[in-house]
Amino acid sequence: MSSGFKKFLILWTGELISSIGGGLTSFGLGVYVFRETGSATGMALVTLLGFLPTLLLSVPAGVLADRYDRRLLMMIGDGCSGLGILYILICMMRGGAGLVQICIGVFVSAVFSSLLEPSYRATITDILSKEEFSKASGLVSLAGSARYLFSPIIAGFLLGVSDISLLLIIDICTFFVTITATAIVRKGIATKTVPDNLSWAESLKEGWNAVLGTRGVFMLIMVSSAITMFMGILQILVEPMVLYFADAKTLGITETICACGMLLSGLFLGTCGIKRGYVKVLQASFFMAGIFMMGMSLFENIIPICIFGALFFAMLPLANNAMDYLARTNIPDELQGRAWGFIGFLSQIGYVVAYAVSGLAADGFGALTGKGVGRGAAIMIFISGVLLSVTALTLLRLSAIKELENVKQ
Repeated sequence: MSSGFKKFLILWTGELISSIGGGLTSFGLGVYVFRETGSATGMALVTLLGFLPTLLLSVPAGVLADRYDRRLLMMIGDGCSGLGILYILICMMRGGAGLVQICIGVFVSAVFSSLLEPSYRATITDILSKEEFSKASGLVSLAGSARYLFSPIIAGFLLGVSDISLLLIIDICTFFVTITATAIVRKGIATKTVPDNLSWAESLKEGWNAVLGTRGVFMLIMVSSAITMFMGILQILVEPMVLYFADAKTLGITETICACGMLLSGLFLGTCGIKRGYVKVLQASFFMAGIFMMGMSLFENIIPICIFGALFFAMLPLANNAMDYLARTNIPDELQGRAWGFIGFLSQIGYVVAYAVSGLAADGFGALTGKGVGRGAAIMIFISGVLLSVTALTLLRLSAIKELENVKQ
């Protein structure tokens, strides 16, 4: 095992723990808001405000990642993002937090968290060889899956014996672990910066050209933006769909079982990686993910939801691994921070659309059919699954995307 991969594992461990803590807060706030409002719209609003700063600030955060110490930026982002969670906790301890207070806290946390993603992805490029990218990507997907695999079942049981305040306290504690891991990795890694005479505008232009310069990379990002919209709808609406006929503990168990699929494929990728056929893997995994989304929406029963959900989540690390490799190997190392800032912005615009419309649409379908918000959410998930599969069969067949796999560095 190379020294670079050992450093990556330390950094990854910190992100794994942080992901679990963030998942506890996300699950707890989702249940809390749904219980208080009885509407999917409130849940969608909280998620939108928690995501929007990350989207809007990803580009300047990418420039910062190339101009300054990437590890230091990660430490600042992780540490300060805890302030928003602390604000919500204080409101809870003083008698309860309303929707406005929760939105403010989530928004503040997300503003500082926006520093993390470009710096984290660029750091992976700094410390690993090209041959290690695929395994690292698999482990990164695995860490991301922790918020779905471990957090829901832990949160579900903790909510049975305590309230949301305990979840927030645990999340705040995880920030210290992440900062420590990043500080350890920071030692011995040279900081790659852009020339001092390069202005912000010029830095942004270089990052944009790195994305736009390769037609296949830009088209891949545009396709991924459409795909994230469909997946974002599932992310928002699966909780009201299940909570409509089950309790928080059952929801936590369901989400954990579903995320086991992500665990298995993430372990496979972290051990073996993908050797070739990245575009084919990308297309097949997204197509099947759409099929499994449709399956999740058809039943008001936990067992089939768990089965189709596990299969759906198993597809995500495969797709993310392939997309990550195709983009990373077609962008120069010195432009990685800025490029990932633009990639994060463009590819995740679909989430904003999903968060903005999914709650209203679910409430609307529920009222229209007379079956309530739970089945309204199921209808939206089914439609999104159909569109996801159609997108995978059509847009990912573009020749410009296929040519990305043939680029040699």
